[in-house]
Amino acid sequence: MPKKIIVFLLLFLFLVPISNAESQLGDIYVIPIDGEIGPAVYQFLSDQMEIATKNGAAAVVIEIDTYGGRIDSAISISEIITDADIPTIAFVNTKAESAGVLITISAETIAMAPHSTIGSAEPIPNTEKILSFWTSKLRSVAEERGRDPELVAAMADKSVSITDVIEYDRLLNLSTMKAVELGFADMVATDSYNLIEQLGIEYDDVVHVEVGFRVLVAQILSSAILVPILLSFGFIGIMVEIFTPGFGIGGTISIVAYSLFFAGSILAGHATFAVLIIFIAGILLLLIEAVMPGFGIAGLGGIICIVTSIFMASSSVASAVVSLIIAIIFSVIALILLLKYAPRNKFFDKIILKKSEKGYVATIKDYSVLLNKEGVVKSYLRPAGRIEIEGEVYDVISDGDFVEKGLRVKVIKVEGKKIVVNKIK
Repeated sequence: MPKKIIVFLLLFLFLVPISNAESQLGDIYVIPIDGEIGPAVYQFLSDQMEIATKNGAAAVVIEIDTYGGRIDSAISISEIITDADIPTIAFVNTKAESAGVLITISAETIAMAPHSTIGSAEPIPNTEKILSFWTSKLRSVAEERGRDPELVAAMADKSVSITDVIEYDRLLNLSTMKAVELGFADMVATDSYNLIEQLGIEYDDVVHVEVGFRVLVAQILSSAILVPILLSFGFIGIMVEIFTPGFGIGGTISIVAYSLFFAGSILAGHATFAVLIIFIAGILLLLIEAVMPGFGIAGLGGIICIVTSIFMASSSVASAVVSLIIAIIFSVIALILLLKYAPRNKFFDKIILKKSEKGYVATIKDYSVLLNKEGVVKSYLRPAGRIEIEGEVYDVISDGDFVEKGLRVKVIKVEGKKIVVNKIK
């Protein structure tokens, strides 16, 4: 009886490690890259590659369908893929254009679905400096992965011609069969399962990673197209608010635009709430400047805080500079159009300042009749608050001092809807 028990235990101890070994082959992760390449896609891929590596994945399949996007994000994604400690396969299931080319050639193996395409990787803007850097990067990664660097360069540079492949002054774009024929792609696969079967990789399970709603929102809000637009609306809103008495449509537009900008940056992982605090501090400083005569330290500090927060919320200094330049250009154009056409529009009569003998004043109501009149404080002036004059309640600003409720004040200045009062001593 003891002998049978010993034999059973020995068999059990021998078989358990085999069972565990068979269950530790690792999963294959299929990570999609769809739409525009940007900070959100980079953060998403970075997180998923980290999870796959931590879980001991057998391989990672990066399923690509993109028209391209930002070069800086594509380079960051490329470095993650080339530095990975697990096998990487790029599967072009529809298209890999522009920045998608670099991501594709960064993988150890390239597969393409039937009727897919890859190429047309010319940078925008196509300056000599940017083109030289971009083609050098493409060549370097291609050589590292054993791909033909001339084929990759021809996808980005029209001056590169290859006999029987691409003529001068045209960008190379390869179909699936042509890519396989030239040795650029390793195989044709109908889907990720067919690809895995052809590769013969042993694995436990196939994990199809889903792109969450958070990533989709971040991808939209942090896109290279929308970011300059949001910044432009933010700047334009501030300008409209400057020409508008009180808080109105300009301030609302600006707050919404900047909120979306910072939301996209936070969701994409390029900004924290600390950056948002810096931006809010900048807005508060501008508000302080707005109630003080002249342009001083508060206004300058506010502008510095806002610009700094935009740089900190961007994926790189270069992208921040480009976005700011575009936003400033749009803002200047909008300001010119606003000053030129707004005075002729009845709608703008309600929100914008008009030029008169007294300067730019609001057309909503003439508050100049209140000048030198006295009133009673209805709510504490800190320094803004409300007073009552001849039975009417007005929003006013104290000239520096806090004024308690019930005290009498005198109107000493009127600028459009801005009413400045002083405590009667």
